[in-house]
Amino acid sequence: MEKVGKVLRASLHKGIKDGIQNNQAVFMLSYSAISSSQMGILRKSLSKVGAQVHVPQNRIAKLVLKELKNEALADKIKGQTAFVWSNSDAVSVSKTLVKFTDQFKSIVINGGLLDGETLIGGDVKRLSDLPAKEVLQAQLLQVMLAPMTRFAGLLNAKSRDLLSILKQYGEKKGGN
Repeated sequence: MEKVGKVLRASLHKGIKDGIQNNQAVFMLSYSAISSSQMGILRKSLSKVGAQVHVPQNRIAKLVLKELKNEALADKIKGQTAFVWSNSDAVSVSKTLVKFTDQFKSIVINGGLLDGETLIGGDVKRLSDLPAKEVLQAQLLQVMLAPMTRFAGLLNAKSRDLLSILKQYGEKKGGN
């Protein structure tokens, strides 16, 4: 029979590992001197954009990150640490985090993972500067449709020119 502590640690280890592996975006925060109500506000604002906050034991989180071959993030775990993970739009999650860190200086974004790629603190800020996913999709669609739109305009211009010439010729001959 296993000891309760060992089972608990194994469960926590599995929970953190599943959270990191099964989510598209994972952000790591360090925080201090934050009240529970402020943390509740952070949790609510992140849940609105489809993200969850998880506060692990640092030792277990370091083990999981090293096991996943991410020593760069494992070395940044110091003090109170929280993970934010999400399968929704990573840009909107990062915007929410950056906005919250601007309000509360005691929260620092240490980095994260985006589709398996490691992000350092400044990368998260740059990610938050991107437009939302829907805006990027609209811009891409606009770029893809631009040649067809110009071609249709070109075809319309030629027929318009022909009609104008015919109208002028008809007026010259005395027609309407």
